[in-house]
Amino acid sequence: MPIYNFSAGPAVLPKEVLQQAAAEMLDWQGSGMSVMEMSHRGKEFMSILAAAQQDFRALFAVPDNYKLLFMQGGAIAENAIVPLNLLGRGGRAQPATSDYINTGSWSTKSLKEARRYGNVNVAASSEDSHFAQIPDRDSWQLSKDPAYVHLCTNETIDGVEYQFTPDVAAETNNAPLVADMSSHILSRVVDVSKYGVIYGGAQKNIGPAGLTLVVVREDLLGPGYALPACPSAFNWKIVADNDSMYNTPPTYAIYIAGLVFQWLKKQGGVAAMEQRNIAKAALLYDCLDASDFYRTKIASSCRSRMNVPFFLADDALNDVFLSGAKERGLLQLKGHKSVGGMRASIYNAMPLEGVQALVAYLQEFEKQRG
Repeated sequence: MPIYNFSAGPAVLPKEVLQQAAAEMLDWQGSGMSVMEMSHRGKEFMSILAAAQQDFRALFAVPDNYKLLFMQGGAIAENAIVPLNLLGRGGRAQPATSDYINTGSWSTKSLKEARRYGNVNVAASSEDSHFAQIPDRDSWQLSKDPAYVHLCTNETIDGVEYQFTPDVAAETNNAPLVADMSSHILSRVVDVSKYGVIYGGAQKNIGPAGLTLVVVREDLLGPGYALPACPSAFNWKIVADNDSMYNTPPTYAIYIAGLVFQWLKKQGGVAAMEQRNIAKAALLYDCLDASDFYRTKIASSCRSRMNVPFFLADDALNDVFLSGAKERGLLQLKGHKSVGGMRASIYNAMPLEGVQALVAYLQEFEKQRG
């Protein structure tokens, strides 16, 4: 029986990637070493790092005036690292105000962390709708000169995804747009040039937990941006100047990420993956929309292609539903504890067959219990 893992993260990895990693576990390409045993400054790992950097830049279409950083701590750590690196914008003696758009659980965590380092203006929030939508762009109350404007472009828990890139420059004195793209990076084509900073944890679409990617425009590095209190290991300029090797990087996570990048290239790249993701999401949402037994809460204009929360008509059936799903090899469908219900995460590595199997089970369960 095939197994389909719908976990929100750490998430499913391509089978081919896991098979290659298993084959190379004890001896990477005749080196006599596992990647986990290599010196991070040895020629073997340096070649792995260089290939991963080159492949990501090509897949994500990173412009030449942006640095790619491989860091640690996940997106939660970056919630602190972002303000530490940007609140000094313009050489301010005091930390500047930052603007946040609150669209869900991860946006909320981000802005709470930022408040430790400076003033936060919540320029818009959909909390009053229980995060069922993106606030209308016309309703945003942006600051005139913030250090940056922050978004979470896909809310893993709440299932909200931006289907547009907001233009904030004219209203904010060209403040950089900063985006947490942890749960949909490499799942859709992105115009990187419209952002000052893009960051994300790897454990959704890229690889195992432990690696964080940061794409930052070069003019945002260094004096005039980072606060003096920013730790050296978190200072983007120092990390960039040392090619992500200021401290020992998460070597094995980078290796797996590199294998995923190679796999993505074989699939046709990000544009091809986006079309697959559109088809997978449409199949699942069409099934849910056609039913009175299941319901979704997210406005159709901002439904996530990656994370699909849904609810049964009777919560008393949740355990029965999950038990039946497990018997059919459909794993990790329980919703986040903060919102309840169910959640299917259908990242790049989830094949269409997995979504088809889930839809078949949804229809079967409704016939039995509806």
